[in-house]
Amino acid sequence: MEHTGAARRDEAHHDGGAMRTARILGFLFKYRKAGVFEGLYLDDLHEHADHPANRDTRPEQFVNDLEELGPTFVKIGQALSTRPDMVPPDYLAALERMQDDVAPIDPAVVRGLVEEELGVRLAKVFTEFDDAPLGCASLAQVHRAVLRDGREVAVKVQRPEALERIRGDLDALAAIARRVDHNTRVGQRMRFTDWIHEFRRTLLAELDYRAEADNLSRFAEHLRAYPELVVPAPMRDLSTGRVLTMELVTGTKVTSITGLRRTECSLGGVAEALMRGYLDQAFVHGEIHADPHPGNLLLTPDNRLAIFDLGMVAHIPPRQRDHLLKLLFAAVDGRGEDVAGEGIAMGTRLSDFDEERYLREIGQLVARYAARQSTPGGGHPLSEGRLVLDLTRIATACGLRTPPELSLLGKTLLNLEAVSTALDPDMDVKSVVRDHLESVMRQRMRRTFSAAALAGEMIEVQELVREAPRQLTNILSLLGDNRMQVRVAGLDDSQLLEALQKIANRITTGVVIAALILASALVMRGGPGSGPTLFGYPAIALVLFLIGAGLGLYVVVSALVRDRRARPREQRAPR
Repeated sequence: MEHTGAARRDEAHHDGGAMRTARILGFLFKYRKAGVFEGLYLDDLHEHADHPANRDTRPEQFVNDLEELGPTFVKIGQALSTRPDMVPPDYLAALERMQDDVAPIDPAVVRGLVEEELGVRLAKVFTEFDDAPLGCASLAQVHRAVLRDGREVAVKVQRPEALERIRGDLDALAAIARRVDHNTRVGQRMRFTDWIHEFRRTLLAELDYRAEADNLSRFAEHLRAYPELVVPAPMRDLSTGRVLTMELVTGTKVTSITGLRRTECSLGGVAEALMRGYLDQAFVHGEIHADPHPGNLLLTPDNRLAIFDLGMVAHIPPRQRDHLLKLLFAAVDGRGEDVAGEGIAMGTRLSDFDEERYLREIGQLVARYAARQSTPGGGHPLSEGRLVLDLTRIATACGLRTPPELSLLGKTLLNLEAVSTALDPDMDVKSVVRDHLESVMRQRMRRTFSAAALAGEMIEVQELVREAPRQLTNILSLLGDNRMQVRVAGLDDSQLLEALQKIANRITTGVVIAALILASALVMRGGPGSGPTLFGYPAIALVLFLIGAGLGLYVVVSALVRDRRARPREQRAPR
């Protein structure tokens, strides 16, 4: 039947809370040794999961199981497709083919939801409202409509109860992630709790269509310098948290462009504008569109590229932006040592970080990339996006936790390269990326030496000169009074005292146990006539022995059960 899989996915949302958590645990347990969650053993967390040994654990089945779990897990699959450090290559390929289409909502439900959100009857706003959707996804579907002034618009409608169902799934996942992080080595390395927290923030923002309207307006403003790109304008007065109305832009999917159209009209300028515009978004404006895949881009009849679905946008802090810019620029320039250095500067070094291996493998990767790019006929060039994703994979294998923005940048570049190749197969992506990064660098240098920037620096210098005498006087006064103190961070006094107290208690308990057993042995040597007996042995000796043995057994069990290995020490590079 046409929508059998979609119906199954919709039924998944009606599970109860405990049953839903058990089903999620069953899914994780099923794939715990399939290479997807390498080292993630949940045997102690989930005792009643249904896990027949003959289940199919191929990548395609993994994707099918994600889709059957519902929209939350469809989005998780899309997010996992950006994490080569967590997912093997064959599963990454399957996740990239994940479908996000489901059966359409009943037209009466759609009309009622739109009227409820807008607070008016549809006939008062639209002269036409098509019941057949232009597209359906796990979280929403889009309908064509015509305003009373004749303008055609697209109305994006959120699926009923989507927000409540997703929040329930995210709560269950957060609880599981906390236990995994606390009890498993892979959890301590990957920090699934942080990943789930970031995913929750991004997904809930995507479900607020007012934020998406803001993204549409902001991207349109940022891309104004590229007339080859168009972003549909939102209708603010006809948009709410669950309904988004924007101008309707029609065109051809990038993947459906024919060779004849490329021959009739060169699309190289459009492809180059797309790449440059997105590099500006990331490194100038600090935003990354998390999902610029070909399905979200249409080539309009006038040969412009329309950008849709801006719900998932990641924001990059300025300092992180600088590191990403220098890393990518060093990568396309073939400077492996600089790439490795920037990776360390923006990452978190775990206790088992193998710096020598990391430097060696990153250097080899960047050297291979540079050689394949510069050698004519040397095979298919290595993609810039794939290069960045491989950097994250190597870093994780060597004990360096990279920020999620790095993986997201790699995935975005990979999607942009696919779109650019579909528009212009002969486009030299590396040259475009390098030239534009050089342009961004020059703009930054000009801003650094601008009058406003220099004035700000002069104010800082003036403040330093004014405060220096007073600070120097304070230091000399402390030295003269012998009150100078130097505090070294990095050692938690409370944890140290707690550990020493535990050791002292264990030693004292051991001494008491030894004394009891020794005393019982001495009394036992007195023989049966030395006092009352119990089971033929001196009662006092037997009682002392039983107390000592009980205490000893308690200490052993307590050490095995309660004592946990210290969390891996993490070290961030100085900012």
